[in-house]
Amino acid sequence: MLKAAFPGSFDPPTSGHINIIQRAASIFDELVVVVAENKQKKYLFSAQERASMIIELIREKKNVSVTVCDCLVVDFLKKMGIKLLIRGVRGLEDFSYEFELSMMNKALDPEIETIFMTTDPEYFVIRSSSIKELASFNGNLHGMVPPLVAKALKEKYSKS
Repeated sequence: MLKAAFPGSFDPPTSGHINIIQRAASIFDELVVVVAENKQKKYLFSAQERASMIIELIREKKNVSVTVCDCLVVDFLKKMGIKLLIRGVRGLEDFSYEFELSMMNKALDPEIETIFMTTDPEYFVIRSSSIKELASFNGNLHGMVPPLVAKALKEKYSKS
């Protein structure tokens, strides 16, 4: 059984994230989406809100589960018996960052392997930070995030 994990902050979950999850789910027997909770970072959505959105968006994928992690990803993977890490990349800047991160993970646990998946071309420029900025100005998010996420963003920013 081939099991993999796809970690990220998913703040918010984008159409690009969902694309990677769906494609990875078709390759691996089991995929665990790991929603990161880093006490050093400031998030728009709580970890539980982010996880709930992803659960709703991928509910038809029976081989995908979603969990929240507040520790090092390599420690989580070891605990779960997962040796394969999926990382999504859009371009060279992402790849450079992700490559360095994969080297650090490999130094922490030599058994961890990282697979890089490029996003489909239509999601090439979608960044969570750009989406949040656009949403804060009530911009059109069509195609960048699923409707469920667009609604959640609208609700968050209408309260600010």
